[in-house]
Amino acid sequence: MPRFVTIGYGDQEGYDRTEDGPKARAHEHDAWLVQQGAIVGVAGTPVQVRNPGDQGVRTVTGPYLRAELPIAGFGLIEAADLEHAIQLVAKTPCAIAFGVVEVWPLVET
Repeated sequence: MPRFVTIGYGDQEGYDRTEDGPKARAHEHDAWLVQQGAIVGVAGTPVQVRNPGDQGVRTVTGPYLRAELPIAGFGLIEAADLEHAIQLVAKTPCAIAFGVVEVWPLVET
């Protein structure tokens, strides 16, 4: 079955202004996704890694990616196709709490 990487973006303000009922259902949906085999997690502090020309590793703490909203979490889900993946993430906390979820088809090599 195809796999999809999901990136959830959201902030505390959007989460706080979301009513408790929809938030609770969104968290239950995340728990259901995990029961179905999805890997879901909250974003920690990233580290940028570079090794230009294989001449030595350099790291920088902090994100390289910039977005309107902070990255809140990541997921790896399986779905029949892109439309199914969209349906699965449409009820997750970031999508419900005034954020956004990107769905990236994972092309395995």
